[in-house]
Amino acid sequence: MFNRIANLFKGFLSLFISGLEKQNPEALLEVEQENIRKQIANYNQGLAAHAGLCERLIGQVKRLETEERDLRARTGAQLRAGNKEAAGQYAMRLQTVQRELQENTAQLGEAEKTYKELIRARDVSIKAAQKKIEDLKYSLSDLKIKRATAELTEMASGMISEIGGAGDTLGRLHDMVEEEREKASGRARVAKDSLDTSGVVIKETEQRALEEQALADFAAKEGITLEGTAAPVAESAPKSMGPLTQ
Repeated sequence: MFNRIANLFKGFLSLFISGLEKQNPEALLEVEQENIRKQIANYNQGLAAHAGLCERLIGQVKRLETEERDLRARTGAQLRAGNKEAAGQYAMRLQTVQRELQENTAQLGEAEKTYKELIRARDVSIKAAQKKIEDLKYSLSDLKIKRATAELTEMASGMISEIGGAGDTLGRLHDMVEEEREKASGRARVAKDSLDTSGVVIKETEQRALEEQALADFAAKEGITLEGTAAPVAESAPKSMGPLTQ
């Protein structure tokens, strides 16, 4: 009974988590990227340990090579000097060093080969993971675009079925605006027909006559001839009579 309840609870929890993952694929992708980064870091640590082993073998090989040259020279020198016992000891030590050198050289070769294979495997895995991530990012972008397109299409379909139907808000608003516009046009026409412009015409004529009279007076004083008027006549000075001659 408890196992069945536990399985049921796990099932509901799995469905809930799956729903969250579907709603937030970007978050899931970020989690996977972080996991890949951690895996690469752990792999690099193991790779560094293997590289340290290679470096240690390289140091041992160099030390054994130096020791081999030294023992070879000592063995030859003792043998040429006639010290067979000392030469034999050096010769035995030389054989041991040569054997160790051969083993270490072989181990170094295998370690270097393994290191290169690990490097290659890491690079291939990283490139494959990067390709998957890039493909997923493209798919997520395409998913967003298609979702947005689907939503806009659904909205457009709903608008097509609603616009122009009975009780359409836009239609009622249009009728209201047209009714108010017609009322305003009628009021403007009535006001225009009721306007008395006779007083305005009389006032305008009177104003024009006053302006013309003022201009004529100014021209007469200044001796200026206006177009359409006679030239002003200058007044002659009065003649004085001279003294009578007797």
